[in-house]
Parts: sequence; C-alpha cells; structure tokens
Amino acid sequence: MASPLDARTATAGIAADSRTLDRLRTTARDDPRAALQGAAKQFEAVFVNMLLKSMRESLPQDGPFQSETTRMYTGMLDQQLAQDIAGKGIGLADMLVKQLQRHPSVAKEGATPAVREAAPAAAPKRASPIDARVRPSADPAGFVEKLMPHAHAASAETGLPAKFILGQAALESGWGRGEIRRADGSTSFNLFGIKAGRNWTGKTVDVMTTEFSGGVPRKVVQTFRAYDSYAEAFADWSKLLTQSPRYAKAVAAGNDGAAFARELQAAGYATDPAYAEKLTRVLNSALLRRSAA
Repeated sequence: MASPLDARTATAGIAADSRTLDRLRTTARDDPRAALQGAAKQFEAVFVNMLLKSMRESLPQDGPFQSETTRMYTGMLDQQLAQDIAGKGIGLADMLVKQLQRHPSVAKEGATPAVREAAPAAAPKRASPIDARVRPSADPAGFVEKLMPHAHAASAETGLPAKFILGQAALESGWGRGEIRRADGSTSFNLFGIKAGRNWTGKTVDVMTTEFSGGVPRKVVQTFRAYDSYAEAFADWSKLLTQSPRYAKAVAAGNDGAAFARELQAAGYATDPAYAEKLTRVLNSALLRRSAA
C-alpha cells in the first residue's frame, strides 16, 4: 500500500514533473482521505501562484529588462515561491478538506472523485492536473474536417500550405483534445498556443503549461490569447506569422514542411527542444497527407 502523502510530499512536485501526480493517483486508490489532503495542497499552491501572477501583472511591463524570457523565468520563480508558501500552508487546503469531507459522495467513497479532478493522468504537451487544456480523446479526422476551411483561409493569407497550418494547430492542441479552456470550461479557440504579450489587448486565459529551460520541462502558469471563434484564431495566427519579422524564414519555407518546422523552432515559437521534430512528424502523418491530396 502506498504511504499517505504529507503536506511536503503533496507540494514537492507541483512546479516540475508528474511524479507527484502519479503518487497522488496511487494514494487515491489506497488511501483516499490522504489523497484528498494532497490534492487540496496542490490546489492551494496553484491559488498562491495565481495571486503572485496577478501582483506581477500590476507592475509596469515595459521596462528595459522586460522580455518573454524574463517573464518565463519570473513565472518559474513565482511557481517555486508558491510551492514554499503552500508547503507551510495558508489555511485554504484545510478549509477545502473540511468542506469536501462534508459532501455525501466524498464521505461515502473517500476523496477519489476530487483527486481525479485535481490530478488526472499527465498529458503530453502543456497538460497538467490544473491545466484547463485536458480534454477527452481526440478525433483527428473530425478535427481536420472542421478546421480545413479556416486553414485554407489562412493559407491564402500566408502562402503556406493548409496542411502546415492544420499540422501546427494539431500539435499545439493535441488534435483538439488539449484546447486551451477558459475557467468555465468553454474553449478559448486558441489552437496555436499563442501567448498574450504586453501588447495584446484582447481577451486572455491563464493556464498551467509546460515550458522548457535548458532542455528541462517545468510547469508554469502562462497567459494565452483567447478568441471568439476559430476563424478569429486562424486570422490572428496568420497575422502573427506574416507581420513578425522573426517568422519570415518560416513563411518563406514554401512547401518544405521540415524547413517550416525548423524555422518556427529557430524563431522561438516554442521552448520545446524537440518541437521541430514533433511538428514534422505531424505534417508527415497519413491523415494530413490525405487531406492535402
């Protein structure tokens, strides 16, 4: 039987990896009440991190030392601070445990439902127990059929093949399975994982995502753009690639999918060191090859 999670163990891996989540799921099967305490601690750490993020955003964002890189490392720092604060506790986890233990289903079955909600299976690419991107299994064929008209519209704007555009959307969203979701569960329509920088004035959504630093994945909360439709999302992606000089080489790749993927990674579209390789595999998938025929 797995040993119960104490407060320190419950928060030890929030910022970095999925091993704590694996332990939490194991404990949920063997000792649901201990797992409830662990899940509550996880939630407390995320809550503290969101508070820190809100405070950071109240500060001036246009200083000479501000950049996407400094914001990423600041997010990592806040994540670690949230861990340390939650490890000592602010009382929120204890309140959650007491409230959930009063619920009939929790009292009868233990904490398993709550823990499953707080700690589902670790998902690839920017998915986590508190990441609003985790969704049911994907339907790649339906994804392509639904979004192909938007991809053709973006192709007309950028000159890139529609399958390249769909391929990147598929990689970023897990064929629609990992769409970025708002707090109420509705989609943000952001299939391309485009972050909201300081110049973005539209809608946003905060989710926990995976960023790589020195080749090491870390879980951080980032702010992403949100749209009112897929058409708006594809149009914004087209604008980003055609109006930002950093992506000029990617747009100039023409029909060379591998070059397109390499240039996107070289331009810093994603921090994943294997991004180009993953995107190339998606572009060469049988489904996208058939859709381009």
